Amino acid sequence: MNLNDPNSTSELDLNKLETQVDELIRTISRLKEENRNLRGKQQELMSERAELIEKTELARSRVEAMISRLRTIETG
Repeated sequence: MNLNDPNSTSELDLNKLETQVDELIRTISRLKEENRNLRGKQQELMSERAELIEKTELARSRVEAMISRLRTIETG
């Protein structure tokens, strides 16, 4: 392969471009998979958060009811 030969240079450039495109395709695939995993994790965390909010509200309601009963007993 003669580097002064335009065909050789073009071939080298083409090979380099092909390598870069292949790497880009691998990167895109990896990022798509990572994105899919992150979206799944986000959904899990949102569900967990909603469940925790519900439990917190239930606990708050129970505590407020207990406080009310204690005040009633105290004044009764």
